[in-house]
Amino acid sequence: QVQLVESGGGLVQPGGSLRLSCAASGSGFSINTMGWYRQAPGKQRELVASITNDGNTNYRDSVKGRFTCSRDNAKNTVYLQMNSLKPEDTAVYYCNAGGRYSAPTYGSFNYWGQGTQVTVSS
Repeated sequence: QVQLVESGGGLVQPGGSLRLSCAASGSGFSINTMGWYRQAPGKQRELVASITNDGNTNYRDSVKGRFTCSRDNAKNTVYLQMNSLKPEDTAVYYCNAGGRYSAPTYGSFNYWGQGTQVTVSS
């Protein structure tokens, strides 16, 4: 089984920066896509950014130019550098990982982290 452990959330003033990390632990698997989603109170969970194992990234329009998603494949870790934060970025941020199990398990998987709160407020 794959476990995702997130860190790096907190309270920051508008215009500030935060860096989120998410490490996948376990064995016998390979991860294809890792990403970050967020969910604000009363709203649906939405994709913020994702990155494939060969480095292709995808961002929602509202964070382009401010957020950077990166990945360390050797450590099975994904990062989200968030700059120029705005109050509307306030949400619980969730890490997501999708991939496949190796032999003898096989099969695909999709896991979520526990979520980390990001609050942007003065």
